[in-house]
Amino acid sequence: MNILYLTYFLNGFLMIAMPLALVIYLTRAWKLSWRFWFVGAAVFILSQVGHIPFNAGLTTLFQNSLLPHPPAAWKDGFNAIVLGLSAGLFEELSRYAMFRWWLKDARSWRKAVLAGAGHGGSEAMILGVLALLAYLNLVLLQNPTILATVPADQLEMVKTQVAAYWAAPWYDTLLGAFERLCTIPVHICFAVLVLQTFIRKQWFWVWLAVLYHAIIDACAVFFMPYVGIYWLEIMIAGFSLLSILIVFKLRQPEPVDPQPALLASAPQGILNLVEETPDKLDDSKYSNA
Repeated sequence: MNILYLTYFLNGFLMIAMPLALVIYLTRAWKLSWRFWFVGAAVFILSQVGHIPFNAGLTTLFQNSLLPHPPAAWKDGFNAIVLGLSAGLFEELSRYAMFRWWLKDARSWRKAVLAGAGHGGSEAMILGVLALLAYLNLVLLQNPTILATVPADQLEMVKTQVAAYWAAPWYDTLLGAFERLCTIPVHICFAVLVLQTFIRKQWFWVWLAVLYHAIIDACAVFFMPYVGIYWLEIMIAGFSLLSILIVFKLRQPEPVDPQPALLASAPQGILNLVEETPDKLDDSKYSNA
């Protein structure tokens, strides 16, 4: 049996299973609701509803010369900066909106981590489903009967794609899962950074998240043609480790309910007043006469 049948399937499966395993662990360990994860996942998808058409529209404007083209020497850097900024602005402002309106009760480090896991988890799961669908299609296209249904003008192109897909080294087939493993902590870091805006009452943290997001995406876009896929994944892993350090650097004690502590430290006389009944009040209202 060709090992690629296993590794390609495992790649897509892990992209779905890893975020699910993470949310199950976090919600059980921290006794938090899945709601924070689901809202984070929905907000990421919502951000792409605006982000993807914006990039497509911007590309159309440049292609039709409705916007001025940058000098040829600046093209790669310009594209990287624009794409990085668009990703940072759409996703981080969406995260701000999430904490501002939809997760008003998420003002703790753990809840931000869980919401961030929803951002990265939904992206990983969507890409995992797409990877499995591609895997299924390319398995089926190895069947001559299925291949015969391909239009004649596309047949050679499809044969080339099928051959390239099944000729890949086995370790290349797992790069998608590895990249998702690295990017989920980055999404968590973005959520924790944006949360600081509400904890510390400073807009600086939103713009820091936008900048950090833009740098990561711009580096990926800019260096991809020059360094190759392996060095690119090493770079993403480096950003992942940096993001983990930032997340734990910003960790704060979880808020606690002050009421039990206040009651325990209250004077006995105050506690007795809480326990007074109407009958007792009638008996005592002339005691100072």
